[in-house]
Amino acid sequence: MKKLIVITCFLLSGIGLANAQQTSPIWPGCENSEDIKKCFNQKLSKHVSKNYEYPKNDAGEYIRGKVTLSFDINENGEIVVNSIEGKEPEVNKAAREMIKKIPEMEPGTLNGEADSRTFTVPFNF
Repeated sequence: MKKLIVITCFLLSGIGLANAQQTSPIWPGCENSEDIKKCFNQKLSKHVSKNYEYPKNDAGEYIRGKVTLSFDINENGEIVVNSIEGKEPEVNKAAREMIKKIPEMEPGTLNGEADSRTFTVPFNF
């Protein structure tokens, strides 16, 4: 009988979590978009192409590299850089500067309350 009660509790708590209402952060300009996530991704892509500045080496050649960026959009809609992983320190630094320029936005919500969201995105620069 105890096992049945424990299993029932786990099932009911799982159903409660599955019914949680969650929304994505809204990038400025995406407020009236039918697909907020698609608009977010498009705006992020445009932001990267507009704001990433390729670093140069001592010979004046562009330094290229792959980075994985992890950042939060916190409960206030602010960008918080968690980590930048890549083999080229100059590329990592340029990526950090680019991410810091993301505009504040309307935060995502969980059950109607502002909620922090973490994003992890790979880029080839």
